[in-house]
Amino acid sequence: MSQSTTSQKLSLKQVLIFGGLMVTFSMGIRHGFGLFNLPITMENGWGRETFALTIALQNLIWGAVQPITGALADRYGAFKIMVAGGALYALGLAGMAISTDALNFSLAGGLLIGLAQTATTYSVVYGILGRNVAAEKRVWAMGIAAAAGSFGQFLMIPVEQGLLSSLGANDALLMLALMASLMIPIAFMLREPKAINQHQGNDQTIKQALKEAIRNPSFKLLTLGYFVCGFQVVFIAVHLAPYLKDLSKIYPDVGAPAVATTALALIGLFNIFGTYSAGILGQRFPKRYLLSGIYICRSVAIAAFIWLPLSPVST
Repeated sequence: MSQSTTSQKLSLKQVLIFGGLMVTFSMGIRHGFGLFNLPITMENGWGRETFALTIALQNLIWGAVQPITGALADRYGAFKIMVAGGALYALGLAGMAISTDALNFSLAGGLLIGLAQTATTYSVVYGILGRNVAAEKRVWAMGIAAAAGSFGQFLMIPVEQGLLSSLGANDALLMLALMASLMIPIAFMLREPKAINQHQGNDQTIKQALKEAIRNPSFKLLTLGYFVCGFQVVFIAVHLAPYLKDLSKIYPDVGAPAVATTALALIGLFNIFGTYSAGILGQRFPKRYLLSGIYICRSVAIAAFIWLPLSPVST
């Protein structure tokens, strides 16, 4: 059984503040990529599928590499992984800004940023929380970290739209690269004492853990649920702004950039309260029923958006 030396730990305040900042920057920048869809594809003469493929690659890498990144963080220290992630994030954004062909754009925005997100989001930050926060406060602390990601969406999307409007797509991406580089000094504030990462005994291997998980029906169903969740969220984030722009010829009021920006930012804002509320309700009701209810409500909301007359209010 694995044991950690716990004589020295980061303070609760330190972990929450800087762990929250890490997730805020990483998730916040990510959620605004859809605003760049039309400006970048039109400027370079690409089809929208080029941009969509880049974001799809980014999400595939983010999901597939997270177990590996988590294992590396456990072995070599989360601090080093987050520093590398912050550097890759900045390089990826800068690469997107200077790319003039679809391949380099996809490598920068898909490969580099996908890898960066595995090192600067929940899989690594939750590990730090787990090692430094007392067991009775751990779920609460992870809820705070999850809310920080939603706050990042609420905060960064208007910032990204403002940069787009004032600087243009390429310079806006370069400014975001500078912001992403702030994750490097933030990582230094989450550097754990070496003692906390020392383990004794034999740990379960990744292969053994995956075999155990795959044999569990609940894990399979939960994975499918996350697949649906991710598809819906990313699809809306990437394609909402172009969709509204296309239909602005019929519904002129929805074509302004502020409409898509406000809608995406509000998703982040209400997700803060939704995450907190789900945590409370999950302690009172069976989680499978709660999760089913969330997906049903989301399906109803998306269907209503499609079928109701399009307007800034309905959006």
